[in-house]
Amino acid sequence: MDGKTSLTVADAVDCKGFPADRSKTGGWVPAALILGIEICERLSTMGIAVNLVTYLGGTMHLPSSTSANVVTDFLGTSFLLCLLGGFLADTFLGRFKTIVIFASIQALGTGTLALSTKLPNLRPPPCHSNNNCQEANGFQMGILYLALYLIALGTGGLKSSVSGFGTDQFDDKNEAEKTQMAYFFNRFFFFISLGGLLAVTVLVYIQDEVGRSLAYGICTISMFVAIVVILSGIKRYRYKKRQGSPIVSIFQVLVAAIKKRNLNLPYDIHMLHENTPDGSRIHHTNQFQCLDKAAIVAEGDFVKTGSGSTVNPWKLCTVTRVEEVKMMARLLPVWATTILFWTAYAQMITFSVVQASTMERTVGGFMIPAGSLTVFFVLAILLTCAVYDCLIIPFWKKWKGTPGFTDLQRMALGLILSTLGMAVAAVIEMKRLSVAKSVGGNTTENPLPISVFILIPQFLLVGAGEAFIYTGQLDFFITRSPKSMKTMSTGLFLTTLALGFFMSSFLVSVVKKVTGSRDGEGWLADDINHGRLDCFYGLLSILGVINFSVYLVVAAWNKKEDKTPKVVDVV
Repeated sequence: MDGKTSLTVADAVDCKGFPADRSKTGGWVPAALILGIEICERLSTMGIAVNLVTYLGGTMHLPSSTSANVVTDFLGTSFLLCLLGGFLADTFLGRFKTIVIFASIQALGTGTLALSTKLPNLRPPPCHSNNNCQEANGFQMGILYLALYLIALGTGGLKSSVSGFGTDQFDDKNEAEKTQMAYFFNRFFFFISLGGLLAVTVLVYIQDEVGRSLAYGICTISMFVAIVVILSGIKRYRYKKRQGSPIVSIFQVLVAAIKKRNLNLPYDIHMLHENTPDGSRIHHTNQFQCLDKAAIVAEGDFVKTGSGSTVNPWKLCTVTRVEEVKMMARLLPVWATTILFWTAYAQMITFSVVQASTMERTVGGFMIPAGSLTVFFVLAILLTCAVYDCLIIPFWKKWKGTPGFTDLQRMALGLILSTLGMAVAAVIEMKRLSVAKSVGGNTTENPLPISVFILIPQFLLVGAGEAFIYTGQLDFFITRSPKSMKTMSTGLFLTTLALGFFMSSFLVSVVKKVTGSRDGEGWLADDINHGRLDCFYGLLSILGVINFSVYLVVAAWNKKEDKTPKVVDVV
């Protein structure tokens, strides 16, 4: 019996619903299939996002500020929909079905986008000067938005489940498979970076030099192939049972606490409701005591059943359930202060690409696509990760005795580097504008006599910042959240990306309105050669300094709170 039990994975089933056989399911083969669909997702999303601003301006004839907002709204929606995808996976569909359904939606979206860029009726007629350019009409933009938001929906649902389904293929209670799971995370990040690298080089080149419809067609075909590949492993996967959405648990605590807001807390915390098994209990803390009222036992909290009575979870919650919500609440201050990084990040795939499109990009007779400048962004991420793993971690371990920087320190480095990146971008833009002014500023047909490689420092600084803040945020939100809410905390992390992009759109709209004049010029003029993009970058760097100051206070509060549970546990 023991031998038979050791061959099965306790909390996973196979495709027929039987306990998963360790020798026939899970491991690297099905995990590799899952990695394949992730690289295709990254190829499609990044390949579209980093070069979309040039299509919106050059083909659809939208102003640069409007183009930037379309891109950031598209990306923000993609990450925000991760919450929806996670909710559906946890509550109704399961991770595998969620991946297949939303990957199909993304493929449909890229196919629609390929069609919209191919048919002449779905884009305005070409023009050769800014004076007679006809902006895309409502129908043309409607088809484009349909395609983009189908992609956003597919990306959100897919991204919310693919990493979790990958880790489902390894048993964290088995030492050998637990080690393999750690390698899976490393390879998952590598495949994300590889997909991004292919997107900003090969795919962007095809878009600019061959045709966008072909490039988006390649994305569509690759997604369909990836779906077929992942379906081929149905019999090899391990499937975790759905346990319900943690969002419902959070709302139950909030509703119960609101209903009992007028009740007084007992003097003895042991009088609060708790029936969680000892091994899974979380100690009571004194923070957010208003939530403790959800655990007060009152009349009407129990519902009579045939065999006795049961608790109504919308009226009475356990102390452990309340503490789980408190743990999530403690994440919110850091969550709020990391949003601005992704606002700075958004400029790298919007206005920085617009900058590149106005500059000299020829190297040995080869014209570098403007969107391909983001390759330095990806390279900065890969180089920073390599230096951190190979040099900083061993050095820090010898000096401090810890394996590298803490999660809070990594996020701090990310915020510092992004602020520096925006300051450097402002200085570089001042130089570019001075060149534009010296040649008359009217250079829509011919590039400015200044090398595009002057933009590299801003890409490198913000890219290095992403390497630190992304890993720091992921570590922070996963390790400091309750075990039952890991998916929820990952979704919370991804909303910082979404809100960062939305904040970029908001700032662009406000700056456009405040600094614009009657002739439509301002900091974010339709033609950036007549604007003051340097001032906008400067504004972001100032906001970055203010935000970092707030972050230091929040980080100090979190460090203080880190010590509190340890003291309670010892006592």
